[in-house]
Amino acid sequence: MSETTAARPSEATASTTTERFRNGGKAVIATLAANGVDTIFGIPGTHNLEFYRHLPEFGIRAITPRHEQGAGYGADGYFLLSGKPGVVITTSGPGLTNVITAAATAYAESRPMLILSPGVPTGLERADIGMLHETKDSSGALSHLLVSSQRTRTAEGAAQAVAEAFALFASSRPGPVHIEVPLDVLEGDWHGSVPAPVPARRPGLDARAVSRAAEAIRSAKRPVIVAGGGARDAAAEVTLLAESIDAPVATTANGKGIVAEDHPLSLGANVRFPSVQAETAAADVLIVLGSELADSDLWGGVIGAQTAPGVRDETAQQTVIRCDIDPDQLGKNLDGDILVCADTGEFLAALSTELGAASERTAEGTVASDGAAASARDRVAAIRAGWDADFDFDKIGARVTRLVAEGAGPEVVIAGDSSQVTYDGSIHALTARTPDQLLYMPGFATLGYGIPAALGAKVAAPERPVVCVLGDGAAMFSVQEIMTAAELGLGIPFVVVDNGGYAEIEEQMVDRNMEPFAVRLARPDFAQLGASMGGVGVSMRESEMTAELPDVVAEALSRDVPTIVHITVGN
Repeated sequence: MSETTAARPSEATASTTTERFRNGGKAVIATLAANGVDTIFGIPGTHNLEFYRHLPEFGIRAITPRHEQGAGYGADGYFLLSGKPGVVITTSGPGLTNVITAAATAYAESRPMLILSPGVPTGLERADIGMLHETKDSSGALSHLLVSSQRTRTAEGAAQAVAEAFALFASSRPGPVHIEVPLDVLEGDWHGSVPAPVPARRPGLDARAVSRAAEAIRSAKRPVIVAGGGARDAAAEVTLLAESIDAPVATTANGKGIVAEDHPLSLGANVRFPSVQAETAAADVLIVLGSELADSDLWGGVIGAQTAPGVRDETAQQTVIRCDIDPDQLGKNLDGDILVCADTGEFLAALSTELGAASERTAEGTVASDGAAASARDRVAAIRAGWDADFDFDKIGARVTRLVAEGAGPEVVIAGDSSQVTYDGSIHALTARTPDQLLYMPGFATLGYGIPAALGAKVAAPERPVVCVLGDGAAMFSVQEIMTAAELGLGIPFVVVDNGGYAEIEEQMVDRNMEPFAVRLARPDFAQLGASMGGVGVSMRESEMTAELPDVVAEALSRDVPTIVHITVGN
């Protein structure tokens, strides 16, 4: 009798426990798993534990940063390497408000992010009774900053909201979505089932617009392509188009690497350079793919034949073709003549068919009809040869980037920050061959991004060489996440270029005839700080980095703990 009763209580208990906690938290986590989520970023808190309870059951890994902002940036880096939307779980109140900057970054850069948080129980909205983490209207606040924020009413509704979020990411211009689950719903019963993944609902492709674009391109003598972040998933199609029609390709920072930057038709992520802008102005057909042509990329310049941002030069003979999945983006900063609201990859596939590119291309991959292929290559080569007039490639950010790439190899992934070493260095000095080699956020330009973004990228692709290169000011915004990298055993080199504070702001003060103040800052010994967190610390002077940095980076990548490389500028 003892043999027959020993096992049964435990089985019954397990079954009872499973049913007991078949709650709103399980509804949400089960739906995440059904949509391919295997990793979340977040910090457990008093109110979100019913989310966390169910993660092990579905094999979902929880990455615990030291700040929710780091969770958001880590989720973004994870997306950029994995292609999967980043998922963040916060607790209520300060946990959620801490992640808002990262979420706003995802909105500015059009990147998918799902944020899940608990909320005050149903019926206590705006009650102001002093509950733990009570917030006046979290969902209302985030609805004004993100793509959407929804407060659900039932467990079934929460699960459906998750499924709808993934459909939105696949159907339209991506961005951050917040789902708030009231505590009573999170902990209450779930009587439904996991909703089936919702099919993507992309805009239909207008065949007439494709035909018009093909007609314009066929008659073009000097076409140019500008590709932005909305074309990241269409790298092969963009390259094929460029080769087929013999067109130079320039990209924004978010489009960097869509066409390999050692390709003879690539102008790199250098749309801010006057020489590149001049080439787009001289084009008879300008093709803009997945970009709003933002000033954060153009630095006061313009793309295309314009006399000022948004003002076409009426004397120029230029046809502008614009493609974007978001119709509201099609007219920003440059009016188009042929507007295609579609996914870039779908548009380019249809365009290729219309142009007959597959049958017209030569073995070398270029149109052979009139011998014009060399002219585009020659123009690109000439522009590249004159880039020293556009940019100082001897700046420390550019030099550090080249040395890091020398040590890490051509597949290196560099996580940058809103640091001079990134926007005045890595963007232009890194030769990217794929569109996932620079992690950056040019639009929102937020400090503190680089360290956690590198962490998220390494979690997504542990086999890739991931290096973070940033300034001392940016490092101090999120240096605590080096502890997270050490805990996870991630061999990431964090290269901190220390110029003594906020050097660019100091320069701007001088330019305005101000005596610099509040910008020269005390900093820690970053090497010792990294070592205290379980990593390896290396210090060097700027004068030593040419000889030492490549080997230091290569050795750091072989470790299973982070390495903090502290480079002191000016000696």
